[in-house]
Amino acid sequence: MKTFRFVLSAILLSLSTAALAQSDGQKTFDNLKTLAGSWEGIVTTLPQQSEVQGKQVQISLRVTSMGNALMHEAKLEGRPDDPITMLYMDGNRLLLTHYCDAGNRPRMVAKTSPDGKTVVFDFLDVDGGTQYGHMHHAVFTIIDANHHTEDWTYMMPKDNPVQAHFDLQRVK
Repeated sequence: MKTFRFVLSAILLSLSTAALAQSDGQKTFDNLKTLAGSWEGIVTTLPQQSEVQGKQVQISLRVTSMGNALMHEAKLEGRPDDPITMLYMDGNRLLLTHYCDAGNRPRMVAKTSPDGKTVVFDFLDVDGGTQYGHMHHAVFTIIDANHHTEDWTYMMPKDNPVQAHFDLQRVK
């Protein structure tokens, strides 16, 4: 009987430890939340897009919804749009939904580099039309507490990609 109780206790302890362990997606999400604040930088594009190349971008990252979402807001010099991106957990997966000025909402799922500093979001699906294109890929790289980069790939009609690179410094 003592052996049974010991084995049962060991099983329950191991199950409770596994239940408390964070998923890789949750660890990545918690790491991205450290980017909360205001950021500024310059945009470079490939191929070059004259309407955005070399322009200043302001990024606001805000933890919201009791810590369940990270809101990313971008404002680009000389452009009236203000795209919003939400990052959130869906079960054990970290997802991103981009509310695009093209009138659609692509979703992407995260993969994290082994060092935890680079998060790659790969296209999952899109709601809304894609006649004007859609955001297809995003990469966040944390360099340090005051510097990170973002790489966004927009898929133009006929699947022609445009890549935008934001080199960002923390403002506050």
